[in-house]
Amino acid sequence: MSDNVQDFINYFTSESVCAGHPDKICDAISDAIVDAALAQDPNSHTAIETVAGANKIALFGEIKTNADINFQHVACEKVRQLGYSVPAWGFSDESEFSNDVHKQSPEISIGVDQDGAGDQGMMFGFAVNETPELMPLPIALAHALTKRIDAARESKEIDWLRPDGKAQVTIRYEGGKPVAVEKLVLAMAHNEETSAEKVRSESIEKILKPVLDSFKFVMPSEENITVNGTGLWHIPGPESDAGLTGRKIVVDTYGGYARVGGGAFSGKDPSKVDRSGAYAARYIAKNIVASGLADKCEVGLAYVIGQPRPLMQTIETFGTAKVTENDLYAFKDKLIDTSVKGIIETLDLRRPIYSQTSAYGHFGKADLPWEKVKKS
Repeated sequence: MSDNVQDFINYFTSESVCAGHPDKICDAISDAIVDAALAQDPNSHTAIETVAGANKIALFGEIKTNADINFQHVACEKVRQLGYSVPAWGFSDESEFSNDVHKQSPEISIGVDQDGAGDQGMMFGFAVNETPELMPLPIALAHALTKRIDAARESKEIDWLRPDGKAQVTIRYEGGKPVAVEKLVLAMAHNEETSAEKVRSESIEKILKPVLDSFKFVMPSEENITVNGTGLWHIPGPESDAGLTGRKIVVDTYGGYARVGGGAFSGKDPSKVDRSGAYAARYIAKNIVASGLADKCEVGLAYVIGQPRPLMQTIETFGTAKVTENDLYAFKDKLIDTSVKGIIETLDLRRPIYSQTSAYGHFGKADLPWEKVKKS
């Protein structure tokens, strides 16, 4: 074995899921309720959990708001938007609905009302100079594929698609740099009239090739492309596999390329540091890499319920830093106040902006405030 890092080869795999995946349906409903609350009352506190099963949609969790929300309308409208308007699929906007959301616990509310964290926990943010968005290439490419699947279905460019699917990407790294797409996996629900052969050929031509061309990567060989591994997939969504808010936390973050914190994001208002703390950590990490202070950066934060400031703040650059550790922490302190109030105010988080995070990840989207690069 060579000791030269330039000779070192390894592989990394990440997956993404379409917006109509059962877990993503639940994330979308939960975040639509967050947005509905914040649109009317920016000081709303929410922790909404959605469960979707065969012909059932159920809401649980807690809320404190002055907003007037029709929970069933919000949920069913979101299900319809995601393409589930066919009752024969065993899940649709006509599915049975139940709402068990209750008022927020006063023990939690009292700490949050004093600008304290809405929960304890640790959060991580990450950035790396593998893509223009400073995201790891495997998850960026996987998200691009699922977004392309959904776009092809919604536009009817591919008329046999149904609203559920996944993508998985394996990247070959040499000397720590991504050099090739090694393997690709697609799974997509489709109508009964379309053959497996047509699903495969059109998927390669209309989904895989355009996305890989946009990333300037060559397609892997035919034997390294899998489309619908079991052959056929006709019934999409929660009829086939129940969904739950917050179950795709690795898809939502960095595809397993970096550490993830202890809590999910969707359904939570920004007083919940599971969400706002993770956004702040990404904001710091991205700005460190974008400013040329390091090639790779992971930021860690940890909070105590009811307390305003983090009890842990760490910066790890994996030996890629161009400045001293003291310089990195000074940069962080100048960039953002990591108290709960400081994060919310700096990133302007008390707004209805969260529905756009419920599919294709919470990071790497240029319009989101935690993705902004602050000019020095």
